[in-house]
Amino acid sequence: MIPRYSRAPMAALWTPEARFRIWFEIEAHATDALAALGVVPKEAAARIWEADAAAGPFDVARIDAIEAETKHDVIAFLTHVSERTGPEARFLHQGMTSSDVLDTCLAVQLARAADILLADLDQLLDVLKRRAIEHKLTPTIGRSHGIHAEPVTFGLKLAQAYAEFARNRDRLVAARADIATCAISGAVGTFANIDPFVEEYVAGKLGLTVEPVSTQVIPRDRHAMFFATLGVIASSIERLSTEVRHLQRTEVLEAEEYFSPGQKGSSAMPHKRNPVLTENLTGLARMVRGYVTPALENVALWHERDISHSSVERYIGPDATITLDFALARLTGVMDKLVVYPARMAKNLHRMGGLVHSQRVLLALTQAGVSREDSYRLVQRNAMRVWESDGELSLLDLLKADADVTAALPVAEIESKFDLDYHYKHVDTIFARVFGAV
Repeated sequence: MIPRYSRAPMAALWTPEARFRIWFEIEAHATDALAALGVVPKEAAARIWEADAAAGPFDVARIDAIEAETKHDVIAFLTHVSERTGPEARFLHQGMTSSDVLDTCLAVQLARAADILLADLDQLLDVLKRRAIEHKLTPTIGRSHGIHAEPVTFGLKLAQAYAEFARNRDRLVAARADIATCAISGAVGTFANIDPFVEEYVAGKLGLTVEPVSTQVIPRDRHAMFFATLGVIASSIERLSTEVRHLQRTEVLEAEEYFSPGQKGSSAMPHKRNPVLTENLTGLARMVRGYVTPALENVALWHERDISHSSVERYIGPDATITLDFALARLTGVMDKLVVYPARMAKNLHRMGGLVHSQRVLLALTQAGVSREDSYRLVQRNAMRVWESDGELSLLDLLKADADVTAALPVAEIESKFDLDYHYKHVDTIFARVFGAV
C-alpha cells in the first residue's frame, strides 16, 4: 500500500518485523505446549524465549537472504531463529507445517486489523450522531432519481448513514469472530504428529479460537466473508461520499467539504472549491471492493491444501485493511467539518413552487370522494404547469383556481396541505429507532 493512503498503526501490522514477531510467538507458544506435554524439555522451551529477548529484533535482510537460497519463507525464518537461539531451536516446529504458522499469523493480523477498523467505525458513528442531532429538524428536500420528491431533514439523511454504519459495525464484529481462528494441526490437518492441546494452547495465548476442521489450511470461506464485509463497508463509504459530492454541486450547494485557509481548488481557476476528499473516498472504496472477488475465488482450493490463495492474500490482507482504515478516518474528518447551508436547503426546497406537496393534495382528493385516477389527473395537470414554469408559478395558487379541485376541496383545506411541518411529525420516532433516547 502506498504511504499516501496509509496510517501508521494499521500499516505497522503488516511489516515484515510484525509478521516475524507473530510467527515467533506461534512457534514459541507451541513449544511451551509441547513442553507441558513432555514432548520437549521445559528448559529448552524457556531458553527459546530468553534467547529471543536477548537477540532483539529479527534481521529481515538475513531472513530474505536465506529465503533466496531455500525458496521457502518459513524455513528461512526458522533458520534465522536457530542462528539466534542455538541448539534448543531444534525443538521448534515439532509436528507443525508451514500453514500452521502462516494461517494462524494471518488470523492474528486480520483480527488486530479488525480492532483498528472497529475503533474507526466508532469514531465515525460518534460524528454522524452528533451532526444528525445538530440538524435533526433542518428542512431540506428529499430526492428520488435525483429529482425533488418530498421534504426531509438533513438530520434524517445523517441518521440513515449512522444506521448503515452501525449495521456495518455489527457485520465487522461477526467477521472478526469468524476470522480469528487458529490452526496448529500439522500436515493435512490430522494432528498425527502434534497433539490438539497445542492448538488450544496457542489459540488461547493469541486470543483466537480453534479451527474445528482445518485440513492443512484454515478454510477460506472465513477470509471471503471478512473481505466481503470490508467491501460492504467501503460501499457505505462511497454512498455517503456520493451524497456529499451531489450536495456540493454549484447548482445545489446545500453542503460542502470544509475548505481550509490556504487551500487551492484548481491550478487554473482560482474560484474552485472541489469535493476532492469525497471523490478520493469514492476511488478508495472501489479499490477495497476490488479485493472481494479474489477472496471469494480463494475458497476453492485443491484437496487439503494448495497455495493459489497465498499470493492473493499477501496483496489483499494489507491493502484492503490499510485502505479502509484510511478511508474511514478521512470520512470521519469530512463529516466532522462538513459545512452545512440551511438557507440554501430552504431555498432549494421551495424553488419548485410547492410541487413537493402534491401527494398530500392527491390523497385529500381521494378522501373527498374523487377517484384516484381523476385525483392524480387534477393534481398533475397543475403540477406540470408549475414544472414547465421552472417554479415561477405556484401549485397552491393554481389548485385554488382550478374549479374541479375546489369542487371537491375547500380552499382552506387545500392550503392546509402545504404545511411543511406535516412532513416532520415522525422525525422523533425515526431518531428514537436509530439512536434510542437522545
